Amino acid sequence: MDGDHISFDDKVSRRSALIGTGAFGAAFALAARPIQAQTMIVTPSDGLTAGVVSVKTKDGKEMKAYRAMPASGSGFGTILVTQEIFGVHAHIADICRRFAKAGYYAVAPDLYFRQGDATKVDDVQTLIKDFVAKTPDDQVMGDFDSTAAFAKAEGKADLSKLGITGFCWGGRIVWLYDAHNPAIKAAVAWYGPLGSRGPAKNPPDIVKELHGPVLGLYGGADPGIPQDAVEKMREALKASGNPAAAKSEIHVYPDTPHAFNADYRPSYRKEAAEDGWKRCLAWFKANGVT
Repeated sequence: MDGDHISFDDKVSRRSALIGTGAFGAAFALAARPIQAQTMIVTPSDGLTAGVVSVKTKDGKEMKAYRAMPASGSGFGTILVTQEIFGVHAHIADICRRFAKAGYYAVAPDLYFRQGDATKVDDVQTLIKDFVAKTPDDQVMGDFDSTAAFAKAEGKADLSKLGITGFCWGGRIVWLYDAHNPAIKAAVAWYGPLGSRGPAKNPPDIVKELHGPVLGLYGGADPGIPQDAVEKMREALKASGNPAAAKSEIHVYPDTPHAFNADYRPSYRKEAAEDGWKRCLAWFKANGVT
């Protein structure tokens, strides 16, 4: 990670970043506590056009999204950023700004917006019951289609260089959207669940449908994503007969927990996070998203 944009931005107070009920993309969900301010990265927006935009969905609703891109130029490689289970909070907005600092147009839609404001929820089980369970995969796919269309209409993003990345809940979505959208050139899934979600499709089920190669980044000490599931995913990719799947890779960080890139949480592991970010940028560059 380049050191020139990892400093804490004085324009964002620690209090507003920690409370969890501030402006969209500027706070953390209450359920994401405890927040580790001492390790939290906030990328400043100087040199960027960054902030909240409104995306019209296929069902005619207005969906908020956090979008960041270089302040000048056009034809940017485009990264769709998929939220954690906690929604589009300060960390996800910061990921968008990090991509923008690297020359990308990055946008993170609020995929829970029909259910309410995830930042005001104070426990994970409520998020699962009232937000995740009521946000079907097909709806998410359509909302990302709408987000990509919005990016194209802005005139700054180059949709011929389209990638997607996501974290935790969003890591699973990355695999599914890669299989859904033929325009995806490459994808990076950060510790996304690989196992069953009831009758829904899961990553091992769609390897033959992948359009762009996927880089999976996983923690070897993640109890929610056991290593046998990771190995089964590797086997499914190899056996698929799909060139995009065959080119996909899964990297495991030994003795590393879930959410190791979440710099605002106790699970953060600096070395793995920085290595993962370098791998992420290199993956997109090597696969035509640049």
